[in-house]
Amino acid sequence: MGGRLLFRGESGFSSVEQEVVFLAVSQANGCTYCAAAHSMIADKVSGVPSPVLSAIRSGTPIPDAKLAALYALTQEMVRANGRPSQDKLDAYLRAGYSEKDVLYIVLAISVKVLSNYSNHAFGTELDERFAAYKIG
Repeated sequence: MGGRLLFRGESGFSSVEQEVVFLAVSQANGCTYCAAAHSMIADKVSGVPSPVLSAIRSGTPIPDAKLAALYALTQEMVRANGRPSQDKLDAYLRAGYSEKDVLYIVLAISVKVLSNYSNHAFGTELDERFAAYKIG
């Protein structure tokens, strides 16, 4: 739990950017529970713009270049086991993020891996409060 709080409190990412990261990790890990939960949080709490959230949920291009670069790098970090392509990293840095910010993405990935993998291992059922946000 401490890592999540550190990411939320000290990363410097806005609440919108935090949800984009958590959604990117949860989707890359195939965690339907966390993808639904973070979709609800993104919509109801964090203020992720509807077109951005819709694009993330549907797998279509994200209509915000900075958030698109954040999402793309985060997904690549998960899928490539922490070895992003130079193109994705360059796009992320050009979007206005720093190399230090990558360390907070690594922290978020670590936190979500614990949650995502636990949900996979135990077959966590989707709560009723998140059911409307189920992807797929």
